[in-house]
Amino acid sequence: MSAAARLRRTPFTRIARRIAVAGTGAAVLALPLMGATSASAATTTSAPTAATAATSTVAYSNNLDGWIRESLAIMAQKGIPGSYNGIYRNVMRESSGNPMAINLWDSNAAAGIPSKGLLQVIDPTFNAYHVAGTSWNIYDPVANITAACNYAAHRYGSIDNVFGAY
Repeated sequence: MSAAARLRRTPFTRIARRIAVAGTGAAVLALPLMGATSASAATTTSAPTAATAATSTVAYSNNLDGWIRESLAIMAQKGIPGSYNGIYRNVMRESSGNPMAINLWDSNAAAGIPSKGLLQVIDPTFNAYHVAGTSWNIYDPVANITAACNYAAHRYGSIDNVFGAY
């Protein structure tokens, strides 16, 4: 077939093809740009309702970053101050990020109440500063962080003000 006999693709055809490949959402957005003459060419979807937004939940990753972020969300709801960096700094000093860490050699351990978890909280402190809506398991990373931050807020103003053993 000669070059003259072949169908020539115009820039419009290439754009339309790329949009079709990209999906209908992009095509709907691009229709007005390519000469659609009526609004009925595009479909609309309704915005999420308040009920839908209220039922959606945030999924946090099951790692140190996710635990800190989930704790911060709970802390914000409960009015407990603290920042990601303050929590992270203290977690790294206390447990190196190990939620199952336990200190069996300090004065608390000698007294029979070893420090446990990410922020090395003893059982009486965890129980006194437990935050409603979190687990009662001291080794639960989110519960441990949140209780420790609640304690630090009462004792030091914020976990951000803690730079050593507390």
